Order: sequence, then structure tokens, then C-alpha cells
Amino acid sequence: QVQLVESGGASVQAGGSLRLSCTVSGGVFEKYAMGWFRQAPGKEREFVAAISGRSSRTQYQDSVKGRFTISRNNNKNTVHLQMVNLKPEDTAVYYCAQDVGNRVGSLPHMYDAWGQGTQVTVSS
Repeated sequence: QVQLVESGGASVQAGGSLRLSCTVSGGVFEKYAMGWFRQAPGKEREFVAAISGRSSRTQYQDSVKGRFTISRNNNKNTVHLQMVNLKPEDTAVYYCAQDVGNRVGSLPHMYDAWGQGTQVTVSS
């Protein structure tokens, strides 16, 4: 069974940076696209970024383009989300997820394994 564990969440001031990590155990990691989603209080879970199994394709939500970078290390079964120039509206619980295939999709139902989430709080 696949397990995903996120880390790296913290409280930072606007303009700051954070690097989230997700470690995946079980399965053949490089076969699957990975994604990051986030959920703010009272809001639906939303797509942030995704990356294909061998990093050839990425996709980002428009609001994070140029500020967030998704990457992965298939030797270490990890996926990362580098976030710079953070804004208060980036405050949310961030979730790592594994696609059922290699689609680099933006819809939650395309992912069948999820981590427990890590809190990111950005203060103004």
C-alpha cells in the first residue's frame, strides 16, 4: 500500500519562502505523476502543481506560476514544492497526492493516494 508523508510546512511572513517535501513508500514511484493540492479553511481543495513520472511535464495553477516549482527525485521517492514570494492567500493545508497513472492532472479525483497534509501559514 502506498503511503505519502508531507513535511516542511511552517508559518512565514509574506514574501518568504518554503520548501515542502513528500516522501512516498510503496509502489513504483516513477510510474506515477505526483501532484500538490491545498485547502484553505472553508474552501474546497484546489490544485497547485503536478509533475509527470520522469519530470518531463509539469502543470501549475495560474496563481502560483512563477512563484512555485514542483520537482521530484525518483531515486529518493520524493516530490518537492519550492515556494517563493509567498502571499497570505497561499495559507492552506498542502497535500501531496499520487496519480492513478501519469496524467499530470488538476482534478482531485485523478489521484488515489493522499498524504495527511502540512500546514502553511503566511502572515502579512
